[in-house]
Amino acid sequence: MRDKTFKKNAALGAISRRDLMLRGVSLAAVGGAGLPLLACGGGGSAAAFDTIWGAGAAADQIVASLAFLKPSMFPATVFNVTTYGAQTIAPVTYGSALNPYVDPAVSSAAQVTASQYGFTTGALASGTPGSNTYANMTIAGAFDSRLAFIAAIAACHAAGGGQVLVPAGNYYCGGPITLLSNVHFHLAANCTIYFSPNPADYAKDGPYNCGANGNLFYSRWQGNDCLNYGSPINAFNQTNIAVTGTDQTSILNGQAMVPYASSNAVNPAAPATLGTTTFCWWTMKGTASAWGCATTATTMGTQGSFNSANLDLLSFGSVEAPNIYTNGAAGGGTNWLYTLLGTGSLTAPTAAAPAWTTDSKYLPALAEAGVSPTLRIFGKGHYLPPPMIQFIGCTNVLMQNYTTQQTPFWQHNPVNCTNVLISGVYTNSLGPNNDGFDPDACNNVLIDTVNFNTGDDCIAIKSGKDGDTQYGPCNNILIQNCTMNSGHGGITIGSEMMAGAQNIYARNLTMTNQYWNVNPLNIGIRFKTNMNRGGFIKNVYVNGVSLPNGIMTVGKTDSTGITGSPISATQTLGVAGASTGNPSTSQGGVITFDCDYSPNSDAVRNRPPVVNNIQIQNVTVGNITPSSGTSGFNAAASYPASCFQAVVMQGPVKTDYNGPLPVPTVLPITNVSITNCNFGNPVCPATAASSASPSAIYAWSVSNVTLDKVQISGTTISQVLNDVR
Repeated sequence: MRDKTFKKNAALGAISRRDLMLRGVSLAAVGGAGLPLLACGGGGSAAAFDTIWGAGAAADQIVASLAFLKPSMFPATVFNVTTYGAQTIAPVTYGSALNPYVDPAVSSAAQVTASQYGFTTGALASGTPGSNTYANMTIAGAFDSRLAFIAAIAACHAAGGGQVLVPAGNYYCGGPITLLSNVHFHLAANCTIYFSPNPADYAKDGPYNCGANGNLFYSRWQGNDCLNYGSPINAFNQTNIAVTGTDQTSILNGQAMVPYASSNAVNPAAPATLGTTTFCWWTMKGTASAWGCATTATTMGTQGSFNSANLDLLSFGSVEAPNIYTNGAAGGGTNWLYTLLGTGSLTAPTAAAPAWTTDSKYLPALAEAGVSPTLRIFGKGHYLPPPMIQFIGCTNVLMQNYTTQQTPFWQHNPVNCTNVLISGVYTNSLGPNNDGFDPDACNNVLIDTVNFNTGDDCIAIKSGKDGDTQYGPCNNILIQNCTMNSGHGGITIGSEMMAGAQNIYARNLTMTNQYWNVNPLNIGIRFKTNMNRGGFIKNVYVNGVSLPNGIMTVGKTDSTGITGSPISATQTLGVAGASTGNPSTSQGGVITFDCDYSPNSDAVRNRPPVVNNIQIQNVTVGNITPSSGTSGFNAAASYPASCFQAVVMQGPVKTDYNGPLPVPTVLPITNVSITNCNFGNPVCPATAASSASPSAIYAWSVSNVTLDKVQISGTTISQVLNDVR
């Protein structure tokens, strides 16, 4: 199939009519046959039409194509959940003794700091949004409304559609809610649904009976398909579905930092006494001294610790796991892939074990081995928390005007969905991997007027990994009018993007970095992939991003660790030398291209990524001045400062490749333009003091990177960068 992307004429700076037609841009929409079609982003004469941002052009066409997605598209019939038996509850308030994961008496300082910010007050008593109250079946007057929700949804679907209404009040839901076609699930104002904090409740009645692992749901976890816990709100292969609220008082609370009702159940009289012996969804991340995890090897189990339930890959045989036998040794032995998947070991409770014995490595290993998703069984006995809202294979999806809190994992994760609109939503959850909105292999998506306050990336655009590419690329995504308060990346493409991402548009964004002194935004615009994730990123257009409080001013890398790699911690952070480099790709770069993202975390590295045709313009970055002695800031830096570096561009690293020979072509980051941007005062100067010290721009393996009218510390830079390795 021909690549349906824009191709710029280098001599004329123009886009041909043929390329526009292949891209799907209507010639009528851009002014008809006689209109001069000039380069994206403006330029040329005053009469030139902007084919990306102009009225009726590419970005506007996404808006227009999704205008039908609104509550009025559903039948007017209302199915009130109280008619089906739902009852309100009175959540328990922790009072002076907070949830144990927020109480400084029993939690690490870092954990408390991460938990107490992200809302209008900074008082510790407020805790993580929604954390000062909880609900489960042990509280007085407890009632589980889940069956009523399910019955109302079924009745609505059977009647041909309508609105399932959850009136004002507090409700407890003891497990997942599955939406069906033509169902509009609506929360009234001042309505909160408290979802069960117990993982077992999400494995009790899914459609796949997996024995001791529970009754599970078809899911995707970090880009890999599997059977797992059901998401609190989920749908599979449905058409015309919606989750909406009235305003930000319509709340979906996943209770992910509430110790669940088991032997570690919350004691309402003295919750703080539970300390680090408790277990919640966030414990599964395995962050040392956080969320009840004493160490990453805790015996209660985390996704990064040894799990004896993860059997040797050979137990699947050559039919079930064909990729580890194909072209194997004489006599039917395994091949290079099996060896790689077992490379690296961890200290198990009694002996060394292959890396894939941890849940977070086992699922990718199963995918690489070619094991069918329905044989990749997780759920009970495993530690992969589900996204709060996950829709797979759905068409015409609306999410609007509500708040998410305390989510187990990613807050929103549509997968292989077509025609998706999210607007007016407040993603307000600060736990581990609490990305705000992660579309995976979706087509035609509008992210509009969303407020992000997240424990990870605000937005991350994805398309599978480790061979799970059957849904194709993420395509035609528009992000506009959004606010990013805190998180790892404001806009991120990757890292799970093996099937590619293309035709991505972003405009009019404010990355406030509101809590910069305690929970700063790490990166503004972020591209991340590596030799494992592969895929492509192309045709990305960003116009108008304001960062009034800058971003993290301390640099940090995540690219070192591969033996023999030229990317090495022996080099000064932020320096791209003649033979070695050390990019600040984890934090500190306003615009960061990371094609060597955490390479030592992936066993298989045989898919070089391609990054091409990225246009970024009108980015404005402000400065901050921390108080003297404030922890977490660069004591040696001169303030006010806006970031560590303005632009970080780490291209693919050829030596990371570990697949069969010959090594495929490894291309540099190519054809990037950064125009009319003011990066404030980075910690690193516009011009390096010497070859051994960093400047505000890091470039390794790049080709035709144009900086035009770029301001750094008052110096205007216009130049073309080439660093082909």
